[in-house]
Amino acid sequence: MVELLGKLASPSRNELLPLMNLFEIVVLGIALSADAMSVTLCNIIANPRISRRRAALIPLTFGALQGIMLLIGYLAGFLAVEAISAYAGIITFGILGIIGAKMAWDGIHEDSSEDEEAVRGKLSVPVILVQAIATSIDALAVGISLAAGQTNIVSAAGIIALSTFLLCGAMIIIGRCLGASFGRRAQIVGGIVLILLGAKAFFF
Repeated sequence: MVELLGKLASPSRNELLPLMNLFEIVVLGIALSADAMSVTLCNIIANPRISRRRAALIPLTFGALQGIMLLIGYLAGFLAVEAISAYAGIITFGILGIIGAKMAWDGIHEDSSEDEEAVRGKLSVPVILVQAIATSIDALAVGISLAAGQTNIVSAAGIIALSTFLLCGAMIIIGRCLGASFGRRAQIVGGIVLILLGAKAFFF
């Protein structure tokens, strides 16, 4: 572990010449952020009245967790790969399924007189954090696979985190437009999409 931490802090010359080039890492970041983008879009279209501060927290949290999970996976190495692979789908399905079902339920029983405080309550900080964990489990597994190569994991984690942040930020802009157009139906659709994303992780 000490040796591994030393490599992270002071990579050798060979490690500064990663097996994965910048383009490949960016593409990997886009692929890993796909679920985070979908969840962000669902969050915003289902909660079009969410405050700017709370909305900005979504890409920040999702991006940070992608980078952190990648680093954790790298540090874990091959030790936990089988356990993660075995339970990742179940965990993601459980988290996104429950959140999606609640979102759809709230959409069906929506109270048009809800104030901004009630809207913030639906998309609370703990909910955003749990969503971020659920959508970053793949990054954990990828981090484990990168441990076998000579990729500069710190740079890779930073690029992937930034990619997720920027893409989720774009989804906020799109989501605000769609949320205003779809109204209360957006919350129902958003909940169904979250359930489907969880099912995809479980079955595929």
